[in-house]
Amino acid sequence: MSDFVRVTYGQTGKTQEPNPMGMRPMQARVYDARAAQFILLKAPPAAGKSRALMFVALDKLENQGVGKAIVCVPETSIGASFRSTDLTSHGFFADWQVDPRWNLCLSGAEDGVTSGKVRAVRDFMASGDRVLVCTHATFRFAFDEIAEDEGTAAFDDCLIAIDEFHHVSAGDDNRLGEILRRILNRGQAHVMAMTGSYFRGDSIPVLRPEDEARFRSITYSYYEQLDGYRFLKSLGISYSFYRDQYISAIPEVLNPDLKTIIHIPHRGSAEAYDVKQSEVGAILSCIGEVIGREEQTGFDLVRLPDGRVLKVADLVDDGSERDLVKASLIREIVGPDGKRDDDADRAKVDLIIALGMAKEGFDWVWCEHALTIGYRSSLTEIIQIIGRATRDAPGKRHAQFTNLVAEPGVETGVVTDAVNDMLKAISGALLMEQVLQPNFRFYRREDGDTRPPVEVDGEGRVHIGIGGLMAPPTDRARAIVENDMHELVAQACQQMDRRTVADDVAPEVATQLVLTNIIEKTYEDLTPDETEAIRQDLAARMNIAAIARRMAQEEMESGEKEPVEDTDADEERSPDALNLIRMVKKFINVRELDIDLIDSINPFREGFDIASKALDTPLLQQIQSAMVAQRVQMTEEEALVLWPRIKRFTAQEGRPPNPNSPEDLERRLAEAHAYIRTKKAERMRAAQGGS
Repeated sequence: MSDFVRVTYGQTGKTQEPNPMGMRPMQARVYDARAAQFILLKAPPAAGKSRALMFVALDKLENQGVGKAIVCVPETSIGASFRSTDLTSHGFFADWQVDPRWNLCLSGAEDGVTSGKVRAVRDFMASGDRVLVCTHATFRFAFDEIAEDEGTAAFDDCLIAIDEFHHVSAGDDNRLGEILRRILNRGQAHVMAMTGSYFRGDSIPVLRPEDEARFRSITYSYYEQLDGYRFLKSLGISYSFYRDQYISAIPEVLNPDLKTIIHIPHRGSAEAYDVKQSEVGAILSCIGEVIGREEQTGFDLVRLPDGRVLKVADLVDDGSERDLVKASLIREIVGPDGKRDDDADRAKVDLIIALGMAKEGFDWVWCEHALTIGYRSSLTEIIQIIGRATRDAPGKRHAQFTNLVAEPGVETGVVTDAVNDMLKAISGALLMEQVLQPNFRFYRREDGDTRPPVEVDGEGRVHIGIGGLMAPPTDRARAIVENDMHELVAQACQQMDRRTVADDVAPEVATQLVLTNIIEKTYEDLTPDETEAIRQDLAARMNIAAIARRMAQEEMESGEKEPVEDTDADEERSPDALNLIRMVKKFINVRELDIDLIDSINPFREGFDIASKALDTPLLQQIQSAMVAQRVQMTEEEALVLWPRIKRFTAQEGRPPNPNSPEDLERRLAEAHAYIRTKKAERMRAAQGGS
């Protein structure tokens, strides 16, 4: 099956080039902000967030009067990323040192929060040692006990580092979020928050606006990260479909030659058909013959039909063996020189099967394929899973995410569920395309403007001028445009439904009506000008790739070829794979980019059309037929949005839109026209009746 999204990067290698202090570009960017009391780092998996924290924490401990650093991670397997690390040999002034007794995650055991762990935190606070690593849960319980006895002041002059920060929520029932607000309000501790997927995927923000305004925010995009890799050069995102039980499709989607993580379905989901251990056994049987278990690691051994033996780590079975398996996965194989032995470490394990684990923060650099079974309603979860495969490693040229899902069963009569499931999958792909783009900043371009129409600054942000763009009129609107666009994009992607992608939907309905509704529901008391400025920026962000891709496609169809830079001669490149910044630059050099052009493209429909190319024709016809059956009633808001288009149509065609036209969009315009005429007549009658 074709990829829904496929991106090829320039491989500049910049990500791997450390400065004299041993910092990658992202880490140096964070270190420049080290004096800030509250730091919020948004960077993708494998960007080096854990080491960035080490650099900042050591400076705060040595130079800023901070006495202790407490690092909080969501699960114990992530704690290994914060173990003692040699930094001085790479040019930094100190090493990151964590006494093993204060790294409460090193065992790899998931034995819950025990009184012993809480006591260990209390002992650490009373000791002269400076660094502790624990889980979010351990910190919550320890904070409650310590604060009850000594007050929040016990954490004054401490650095509280929260990894996978999207677990925090501004909701009143989120305990970690409530603790964070207490620390922020007292204002005597330092906080560093880190996340690879800042949006939560629900309606509750991670931080309240007034709290987030206190943070120094550093954003490092997926695009910057992957474009700077040395080895990994492309990423594909695809969906594959099965009928009956998913196990029947495993042989088609699982390539035993690729290092793979399989996430089996959530328990209770429609895709889960048996107890979890039995499903794991069925997957292993699809691969080959189970011949035993490796004693020192706990990995299952499976002989393939060609005689090779795969090592499989089972993280689904929560029996006594799982702690050994987890510890074996965490343990890196090193050579005589003390550095990672790439060949041996890659050969350590071939396949990982997981249920609720091996997602966020899980570090297996050799993973080439993330195979996820079942629809995932959380877009955050999808991004975290994809991040398992996007780490750079020698010999790894391509990373793949495959979502194996049940074929929408339109023929069963459950039309709504089938269409919604399919649109949910496409919305995930649309969001990933947005996440993988550069960090755009748009500005209003005036006549005679001497600034370059496209320019990349020192922090990797791409500044693009747009004619007619409305500049944010207030500080609040500017802050939303600068800091909240990823969250708004995520909310927009989740709005993909019949109203946004059907053939009879005018682009303005999506770019004006739908996006405006999202912004108004997210922020209270915005003025119309604030809302419109934010909407235009959001529409530009969601459509810039589509605009550039359309031009690239037109050039390829006309026989023109895009110059290829730093790529293998034997690799065929498609418009989707071309460097996005280069496409945008080329487009803007040909014609002006203005807000009218942006509003004339429906980003939801673009995403749907790209995904449609990856579906076989019968399935696509089923989905489209089902969407037609779910016709959306005309609303006053949509009719008003369509009114300018109706007037243009009438002027150009010399007639109003025909309700019997074979064109879906013209019929929709006719419905809007009739709706407006009816409402106008109703108001005239009401006015006459009241006179």
